[in-house]
Amino acid sequence: MKRFPFAVPALTTVVVLSLLFGCTYVSVETRKYLAVPSYPPTDPAGFQILHAPPTQPHERLGEISLQPQGNPPVQEMEAKLRQAAAKMGADAAVIVADRMRYMGAYETGPWWGREISPEYGRVIVAVAIRYVR
Repeated sequence: MKRFPFAVPALTTVVVLSLLFGCTYVSVETRKYLAVPSYPPTDPAGFQILHAPPTQPHERLGEISLQPQGNPPVQEMEAKLRQAAAKMGADAAVIVADRMRYMGAYETGPWWGREISPEYGRVIVAVAIRYVR
């Protein structure tokens, strides 16, 4: 008599997966510097993520900002950084900031007794670089 015997398990699986993975997201924003030549995209597989500027000669191509929502894995954030910098033609990215920042505020409560609560979010800023060849 059941028309769709697979519907309940499929729907349950979708709900569970959306609860597990739907709460994390990494927003990426790139800003290319002025007067920097355009380069073809590079391969993200051979890409370096650095925490200090390299000693070998390089040029700065632009900045990449990551704003993770929730608690995404480090591998996901690194993959987004690699993809964004590789599109700019970079060989590496140097992380220059990783901190919490004021993102805005939200109001709660009735009109006669509103409370304003600040909202903070994590921001990671990296500079995309290309080694001088």
